[in-house]
Amino acid sequence: MVKENYRLIRKEIDETAVKCGRDPKDITLIAVSKTKPLSDIEELISIGVEDFGENKVQELCDKYEKVSKPVRFHQIGHLQTNKVKYVVDKACLIHSVDSVKLAKEIQKEAAKKNVTAEILIEVNVAEEDSKFGLKVNEVVPFVEEISSFNNIHINGLMTIAPFVEDPEENRKYFRILAQLALDIKSKNIDNVNMSVLSMGMTNDYKIAIEEGATMVRVGTAIFGARNYNI
Repeated sequence: MVKENYRLIRKEIDETAVKCGRDPKDITLIAVSKTKPLSDIEELISIGVEDFGENKVQELCDKYEKVSKPVRFHQIGHLQTNKVKYVVDKACLIHSVDSVKLAKEIQKEAAKKNVTAEILIEVNVAEEDSKFGLKVNEVVPFVEEISSFNNIHINGLMTIAPFVEDPEENRKYFRILAQLALDIKSKNIDNVNMSVLSMGMTNDYKIAIEEGATMVRVGTAIFGARNYNI
């Protein structure tokens, strides 16, 4: 079932991209495997899936060590500074950088391990109290401040839109994030590119693609409902 679900979502992504004049190859589907067993990941690996999203550092590290072949694990959940050292050389992309304190810790640990950490800036576009992320007007100064960190490379922006009944309601937030990326790109800041827009989840990924998403993070529609009591 997991394979069939993945193929269906990928097909819908491709169709949505074509409808709005985009190349489907420009959109990465991240299978959000948080709380799901390694066996589900292995099923998808068997059909060539390579991008998986995890919220918790411990879970990402465990799966990274046990998976049958190398794949790309994305750290999409909030990252605490004391966990950075475990994930900095394992996550292909950290989606959730939202403070100078965290960026400094990533820089420090990446330098220790002699790697460059690929990161996205998390933006709380809707300014929800329950979500992490910078406000829109805080992003440019933040990017300028951490762009000089040698062991960090800023690849773009990420947002988690509100959970809404009608995904159309989130279009405005995706549009704001896409415009913000364009504004930053126009500044030509060293060590910064805005090639990645990580936005859109199970409920609203089609709208996100229409507004320029290059990565969508889909979990429930692929793996089914989650059990958070494990």
